[in-house]
Amino acid sequence: MSYDPLNTPNHPDAAHPASAGTAPHPGTPATPNPPDSAPEAPHLDFAGSTPYEDYVHADVLTHLQELRSEDPGEMVFLVTTQVMELWFTVLVHEWETAARALREDELPRALDALRRSRRELEALNASWLPLAGLTPAQFNSYRGALGEGSGFQSAMYRRLEFLLGEKSAAMLVPHKGTARAHAELEKALHEPGLYDEALRFLARRGHPVPHSVLDRDLSRRYEPSEQVEAVWAEIYRGDQRGEEVRLGEALTDVGELVWRWRNDHLTATRRAMGSKQGTGGSAGVAWLEKRATKSVFPELWTARGRV
Repeated sequence: MSYDPLNTPNHPDAAHPASAGTAPHPGTPATPNPPDSAPEAPHLDFAGSTPYEDYVHADVLTHLQELRSEDPGEMVFLVTTQVMELWFTVLVHEWETAARALREDELPRALDALRRSRRELEALNASWLPLAGLTPAQFNSYRGALGEGSGFQSAMYRRLEFLLGEKSAAMLVPHKGTARAHAELEKALHEPGLYDEALRFLARRGHPVPHSVLDRDLSRRYEPSEQVEAVWAEIYRGDQRGEEVRLGEALTDVGELVWRWRNDHLTATRRAMGSKQGTGGSAGVAWLEKRATKSVFPELWTARGRV
């Protein structure tokens, strides 16, 4: 119950309901209060599920948590992991949208998607906060429940990495038992990634991107090129308000936040398990350290030293 000073016996206006409200300025005639107008009540009775449920599927989302231990900390670990999977899905959608827009020479639409993805990456990175302070004992209390499960087995994260140029046919193998995930990954493996489409866009704008890069085997990891570095360096020497510079900066924002994601992952893992082997047979911290040293869209970083 809320506290209302006018309903207390000791308040001087308690016995005079008419005096409640805003007192008129001395010398001005009192005006009657407007008639009561009750706000429109929300709809509560639906023939089936609510429209909100039909759109969000909240009942499905909030009942996907199947805990495998008695430790109360497992819930936040599981939900945080599921939230990350949803952000991976959003980012894949944004980067596929940006790649398609670049392929169709619609730079403003591509930049819009890349800008959205920057905010979404910041939200993804903030997902580490609930797990960032895990001690080894706290993590060990439910780590065994993970069995052979490991984050590197995430199909959606693998699609995200493929879009960033980190292609590997071997990473389809863990998903051979899941038909849809395997088919989506195989398709993504052979398609141009986000950076491929950006370089093709620059080539159509007249920049000397080498054919060895434009015609490369798309199923393999992108390797840095000195000629591409020279292209970006020339772009950055030019009009700082030009479209190509804005594209470079939007991609650099993505690259920086992906680097931060990898380093936050590394830090959280170091705190929770030190240098022990990771789940699923991964090398744990050693593997994450190697990943954290790699730059996304490498020439965008090295070209800056040539400007």
